[in-house]
Amino acid sequence: MSTKRRLGGHKEKARMSAPPTPPTDLPSPATRNIASCMNAVLADVFALYLKTKNFHWHMSGPHFPDYHLLLDEQADQLFAMTDPIAERVRKLGGSTLRSIGHIARTQRLLDNDADFVEPLDMFAELRQDNLHLAARLRDGHNVCDEHRDIATASMIEVWIDETERRTWFLFESCRRGVSGKRAAFISPA
Repeated sequence: MSTKRRLGGHKEKARMSAPPTPPTDLPSPATRNIASCMNAVLADVFALYLKTKNFHWHMSGPHFPDYHLLLDEQADQLFAMTDPIAERVRKLGGSTLRSIGHIARTQRLLDNDADFVEPLDMFAELRQDNLHLAARLRDGHNVCDEHRDIATASMIEVWIDETERRTWFLFESCRRGVSGKRAAFISPA
């Protein structure tokens, strides 16, 4: 075996074991902050996705077909957010969520494992969770603005709009007939 071949192999091993350099011009502290923030958002999106699917699967009552389809559409929209969030974290050189356990340790939204939930209570809970997600997305946007990460901020703006639309649909679905009484609109904490 030639010396040249041995040295080449050594260099290749060194290259493989070196920590990857983020493919971005953003400084390391910025990418760490953004990745941390977006991983927390990603965990919340997965939690909200699963809760929305749970309520979709367990929906009942006279409005079942409409409610079932609404929650399926909302769950699809949430799931569609997950890959772009995770890939953005990776583009910044970060690592992202690796398991259900990692999601559970990171999520800030509460699960609902109740055997039965009334349809309007499902909507009220999902509305509140979407309000919290919108607030967390705005926090993430602030972090991105602070570090001049225009690409992530731009993506977040779309997700805020989608989240506000889900919240609006859930709010309107909870309104009580034409009696003039409105469902309480609770702002995020």
